[in-house]
Amino acid sequence: MADFRTSTLDYFPENILIDILSYLGVRELIRTGRVCKRWRRLVKDQRLWRAVDLTAWKGVTSRMLWVLLRQYLGTGLRCLRLRGLLLSARGGAFLSESWLKALSSRCPRLHSLSLLHADLRGLRSCQLLPTTLQVLELRGCELPQSFFTQTPPSPEKQAGAASTASTQQQGRGQTGKLPASTSGIAIETMVLDNVPSFTDLHLQSLASWLKLSRLELRNVLRVTAEGLRRSAAQETDSGLNGLSRLKYLEIGHFGRPGAQLQMASLGLGVGWLGLEELSLGGKEVGPGLLSASRLRDLKRLRLRCCKLREMQVLRSCRTLRELRRLEFCEVFFQVCPKTPERGGEGERQGEEGREDGADGGDGSNDKLDENDPVPSLRHSLAALLPQCTLVFTNCTVTITSD
Repeated sequence: MADFRTSTLDYFPENILIDILSYLGVRELIRTGRVCKRWRRLVKDQRLWRAVDLTAWKGVTSRMLWVLLRQYLGTGLRCLRLRGLLLSARGGAFLSESWLKALSSRCPRLHSLSLLHADLRGLRSCQLLPTTLQVLELRGCELPQSFFTQTPPSPEKQAGAASTASTQQQGRGQTGKLPASTSGIAIETMVLDNVPSFTDLHLQSLASWLKLSRLELRNVLRVTAEGLRRSAAQETDSGLNGLSRLKYLEIGHFGRPGAQLQMASLGLGVGWLGLEELSLGGKEVGPGLLSASRLRDLKRLRLRCCKLREMQVLRSCRTLRELRRLEFCEVFFQVCPKTPERGGEGERQGEEGREDGADGGDGSNDKLDENDPVPSLRHSLAALLPQCTLVFTNCTVTITSD
C-alpha cells in the first residue's frame, strides 16, 4: 500500500507518457515542458510534433514562430497549419525569408503547409517555401503579383546543388540518378479559398509547376472564364501548353447573394486535355455544366450546394461517355409534376419506374429514398451512361409548377 501511495507518473514508461501527451495542444505541450527536466525532454520528442496546428492560437507573432522552430520543431514535422496577422489588430510581419529558410533546413520532411489570414506580400516568390512541400493551402491570404512565378536557377547554383547532392550520396554509399532540378516547385495539390488577390495572372503562372495535379479554387472572385481558357491544357504546334498535368479541378462560388460572379467555369468550354475529375459548387454549377460536355477525358464529376433540374443534368451528361462516377452533394432538385400532356422519353421512363414499383401496393413509393431521391433521373442516366455510378448525399427534392 505504501508503494502505491508514493507512485507517480515517473513510474510510467516514456512511450506511454508520449501517447498521453499526444492528446495535448501546442500551448499545453509547451506548459507541460516547464514542469521538470524529464518532461521537457519528453515534450521535445518529435513524435509529438508531426502535425502542428496553430490556427486556433490567435496572435502568433514571428518571435513565437522562431521560438517554436528553435526549440520544438524538427525532423518529425509533416504538417504545419499557421494563422497570420492579416485580421489582427497587432499587424506586423509574420513570415520572413530567414524563417522560411530555417524551416526548410530544420524540417526536411514537411510536406503540407496551410496558411490562414496570412499577408504574403512581403515575400518575393513561393520558391522561398520549403522545396519538400507537396500540399499548399491558402485561405483568406493576400498575395503579391508574382508570387507563383517560378524562375529557373542560375547555372552556378544548379551546379553547386548537384555537386552537394552527389557528395551526400557518396557519403551515404548511394548510387543512382540525381534529381533534374533541386530548386523546382514540387507542390502537387494547391487549395485557394477566399483569396481576393488571386487573379488570372496567378492562374496562368501555375503552368510552370511541373508536378501540380490537383487545383481547388473556392470563392476566388477575380478568376474569369478567359483566364481559365488560357490556362487550360491545349495541344498546339509547339506541344502541350497550360496546366497539362492537372488531373483534378474544383471551382466553387459560395458567396453571399448579390456578390459579383465571374462564371469562370465557362472557360471549360474550350476543353481540357487530361482532366479526369471536376468538382463544381454553388453558383459555378450551372455555367460549368454547360461547358463540361467538352471535357472528353472526364471520368468523375461532382456537383454540390446548388439547385438543379433533371433536364439540365441530362443535357450536360449526354456527351460524357467516359464518365464513371457522378456525385450529387447537398443538391436541391427541382422536379416538375408529371402530367399526361408532357410525354417524352423522360416521362416514359418515369412511368416504367412507377409500374415496376407498383407491385408493392402499400404506398411506399411516396417516401423519399435518400440514396435515390429522383428515380426518373437515375433511370435516364442509366440509359445514357450505363457504366456510370451515381451517388446522392444529403439531397432534397422540391416540386415546382414551372
